[in-house]
Amino acid sequence: MKTIQISAQQRTELGKKSTRDLRKADHVPCVMYGGAEVIHFHAHENDFRHIVYTPTAFLVEMKLGDKVHKAVMQELQFHPVTDKLYHIDFVEVFDDKPVTVELPITLIGAAIGIKNGGKPRQRRRVLKVRGLIANLPDSLDIDINDVEIGEVIKIGDLSYENLEILDPARSMIFAVVSSRISKGMEMGEAEEAAEEAAEAAEAAEAAEGAEAAEGDSAAEA
Repeated sequence: MKTIQISAQQRTELGKKSTRDLRKADHVPCVMYGGAEVIHFHAHENDFRHIVYTPTAFLVEMKLGDKVHKAVMQELQFHPVTDKLYHIDFVEVFDDKPVTVELPITLIGAAIGIKNGGKPRQRRRVLKVRGLIANLPDSLDIDINDVEIGEVIKIGDLSYENLEILDPARSMIFAVVSSRISKGMEMGEAEEAAEEAAEAAEAAEAAEGAEAAEGDSAAEA
């Protein structure tokens, strides 16, 4: 996992006025959880551009005074009108404790189904995984060379050493479906199967999401 260093300043004052003043100075208020205490700090918005406006996941070495905290970015907030970076939540991480992060997906190769006239469909571009910092790669590589028209790669088809994938196993990542005009041929059973498999995977993911939401609602009740 790539590492980047950022120098920040710990906040000495909290509250709405202090936060507004920071944002007027183009600084971003931040919070770091997960350590012995919650840390409030800030840095200029330009200091975060390399970790915010990129699909790459970073381990951040956050320098606060004479201390350096290892952290990963957890949540971003943007102004609803100006889209200006408004707030960042970080989670402090430790070498001996697993951490949950979202890692980008990298598709490797050229699917044979695309070469034969099929159309690629990518449903997910990141996956949520859990593991030790030392075992987290820059991205999750997925070989698509052998994917034919009518075939789907789901999360449950994947495995990575020393990593636990936390997203639903039935969720679709990649498929090759019929273009309906591939080489002037009519759509056959294989192409129909691809469309159905992709749609079924998406429907399964939506159903799991709805079940999870119902479970959360029941727990809150």
